Amino acid sequence: MTSPLVMQPVFMLGPVAITMPVLVTWAIMLLAGGGAAWATRGLSLAPSRLQAILELLVGAIDGQVGDTMQVDPAPYRALIGTIFVYVLAANWSSMIPGVEPPTAHLETDAALALIVFAATVIYGIARRGLFGYLRTFAEPSWVMIPLNIIEQLTRTFSLMVRLFGNVMSGMFIIAIVLTLAGLLVPIPLMALDLLTGAVQAYIFAVLATVFIGAAVGERRKPSPDRKRDTP
Repeated sequence: MTSPLVMQPVFMLGPVAITMPVLVTWAIMLLAGGGAAWATRGLSLAPSRLQAILELLVGAIDGQVGDTMQVDPAPYRALIGTIFVYVLAANWSSMIPGVEPPTAHLETDAALALIVFAATVIYGIARRGLFGYLRTFAEPSWVMIPLNIIEQLTRTFSLMVRLFGNVMSGMFIIAIVLTLAGLLVPIPLMALDLLTGAVQAYIFAVLATVFIGAAVGERRKPSPDRKRDTP
């Protein structure tokens, strides 16, 4: 297994070096996009088994986004769902012989974390306005501005490090056991790696939802009924 900090190019596309994580990402994009187009080609009010499964998945994503952010999940469904599906597929790609998951490389994890960071800023500005979003850095007091800015940056860094560390640790453990014990012994560890990959995809998507929710959320205002009840 090569170092996660060094990626050897598989081939050159003009002056651009195409590495294995890029190829795997392209394959995931092709399979996910093509599979979604194929699975949704004949939607009906009497759903097939496949449509029912897809509706359960979309409903679960909407439920998670709605419960976490307390807003209509529709504007955020595509982003959160895509993040979850991609990270899950990338983590599980390690089960294919000779394939290293893209999430085992810092560059991929950094790109995912930057996507969440950019989405946080974009959705926050869209919901609150530019000055309204900037004012959130001064909550609860202007003294907190430096700390709130540092928090915005460090949580993006933590997203990258958390995903990278968990995926790489699983790969290293399986590689070591496979080297020492042979082919059949690591099978339970591979099953555990599948579970870990799913959990990490869920955690990454939930954290992205939490961060975006913090940016678009608004402080609660007293209800009119409560105001009327006040003497």
